[in-house]
Amino acid sequence: MNTIALIRNRAMKSIRRILISSRNSSPFLSTPANSGHAPPIAGNSPRPRFNHHQPLQMHRIKGITQKVLGLPYSNFAPLTMPFILITSNRDVSTFKVRNCSTSVESRGHDNNFERIYVQGGMNNVKPLVVESSHEDVTDERNLGGEVNASVGKSKWEESDVEKQAWKLLQGAVVTYCGNPVGTVAANDPGDKLPLNYDQVFLRDFIPSALAFLLRGESEIVKNFLLHTLQLQSWEKTVDCYSPGQGLMPASFKVRTVALDEDKREEVLDPDFGESAIGRVAPVDSGLWWIILLRAYGKLTGDCSLQERADVQTGLKMILNLCLTDGFDMFPSLLVTDGSCMIDRRMGIHGHPLEIQALFYSALRCSREMLVVTEGTDNLIRAINNRLSALSFHIREYYWVDMKKMNEIYRYKTEEYSMDAINKFNIYPEQIPPWLMDWIPEEGGYLIGNLQPAHMDFRFFTLGNLWSIVSSLGTPRQNQATLNLIEAKWDDLVGHMPLKICYPALDNEEWRITTGSDPKNTPWSYHNGGSWPTLLWQFTLACIKMGRTELAQKAVALAEKRLPVDSWPEYYDTRTGKFIGKQARMYQTWTIAGFLTSKMLLKDPETASRLFWEEDYELLDICVCGLSKNGRKRCSRGAARSQILKCPIEMWSHKCHHHWKQLVQPL
Repeated sequence: MNTIALIRNRAMKSIRRILISSRNSSPFLSTPANSGHAPPIAGNSPRPRFNHHQPLQMHRIKGITQKVLGLPYSNFAPLTMPFILITSNRDVSTFKVRNCSTSVESRGHDNNFERIYVQGGMNNVKPLVVESSHEDVTDERNLGGEVNASVGKSKWEESDVEKQAWKLLQGAVVTYCGNPVGTVAANDPGDKLPLNYDQVFLRDFIPSALAFLLRGESEIVKNFLLHTLQLQSWEKTVDCYSPGQGLMPASFKVRTVALDEDKREEVLDPDFGESAIGRVAPVDSGLWWIILLRAYGKLTGDCSLQERADVQTGLKMILNLCLTDGFDMFPSLLVTDGSCMIDRRMGIHGHPLEIQALFYSALRCSREMLVVTEGTDNLIRAINNRLSALSFHIREYYWVDMKKMNEIYRYKTEEYSMDAINKFNIYPEQIPPWLMDWIPEEGGYLIGNLQPAHMDFRFFTLGNLWSIVSSLGTPRQNQATLNLIEAKWDDLVGHMPLKICYPALDNEEWRITTGSDPKNTPWSYHNGGSWPTLLWQFTLACIKMGRTELAQKAVALAEKRLPVDSWPEYYDTRTGKFIGKQARMYQTWTIAGFLTSKMLLKDPETASRLFWEEDYELLDICVCGLSKNGRKRCSRGAARSQILKCPIEMWSHKCHHHWKQLVQPL
């Protein structure tokens, strides 16, 4: 049986789809070979209409289809032409089709064409843009796309500052072949050297996407999710080495390329870190993509996007990349420095809290969105096991409060035992002097990093906030974290919310850790700078924990300064008093973070769709097998006991509902 027939038979048995090949194809739609429609140039040609069933889905072939269909690699010969999986649906819709870049003829006028287009095999096929048949919207207030009636953008009255912010956000929208696909990182008219701030960053677009979704404008988010998904399949290399399949780009740029003397077309040019300063790997991009995919379904009520075959494939690719077995002894993800929002050398290599919180959140999202089939049983089992192990690991070993600090202060070292208390051989002398007097009696937080003989005691805001949002921390820990922020308001908020980390590295520690980075000087940029974009995560965490007064206080503070200061990227000094020395003005995620915070506070019920409650079922999942071999008692009971220590104000019907289930095993 030849390769194509084998794929067809397997696909029809499992998901009843037909495998066909096409010379001129796309992940979204396929133009009939004899349709008589030549590929139109963007903006210059009429768009043909076709009646199709549900948009066609594409499984990428090289090394990926094997995993999806469960076929061995030996069954696949090298393929250079793409294949389309056609899905059928009884509902027939009319689509407008614009072929922005399907041809691969020579671009003699562009020296960079090979880098942009010729990525090998099937990757040089460009997308057909699929849009619904409603008329094009030209009103600048609705560049984000069609309005979802369930959310409605006219739901609340907007202040003058909000109106200004919306105008700026709409001005930052990037279009690809006439369709919105994202927002630039910054849109500062006075910036003559934008570097890569004129690109669409995956992590930067998240608050913009939420702002559009909360306003009922979903088209831009859907386009963003699908186009970045297509870029995932591109081959990416740095010095002849390729990272694992499933890596999402850090950013992309829409470029116009000359076809000949009078014809041009738009292309997407992604950056997977091979052009980034320091060549940092965008580990968080795929995690944020999964989180946004879930948010899209939650806020629009449309789960059909999540169920598409190409989306399911991309989701599995990211999960396979994150869940790959390695040498590490811990359930947390091991990453290099600069692999997240802090994308410069700041001593966060190892197991930084921000990555672990996003990883945990992405796993919970994936468990909700994966289509259950025989082929996904093992993946879902692996997700559950990792969630259970990761939550216990972070709650037990990353958490510090006064009680835990005193325990570390009295640690014995060099313990060789299965029952060791100081499991990571942490030396008490590592406790920094500032921490002794800084941590409040009623507060606590999750430390920034944990490795053998190393604890990073810095407070990293994003990691702690997202641990609250995703319920990575226990209810008691989450409340204590907000208690700490309230008690240390002057340190963590000051004149502008919020510090990216606290405290700043200085003197010899700064020179050794950052390599004397002139941008990350003490209390600047990533080294203790204040980032207004963190406002929306703080707002979401406060709403979840019933502490909206803290979020309102922070939003009011930002609303007074941001428009006056031209919406800067970050602020400097210990209290965030000065605009950052190298901060870009009209930073998009500063604007979007403010708008998202305002809308979340106006509609807490909608905000509740974006966070997670405690998953009590995870407490009963354990695959360590310790109870079977008798060497050591399992620690899962400790995890359960942490949950039972809910403060009185956190007691709810949900806690009562699970009380008997939790107490019985103890």
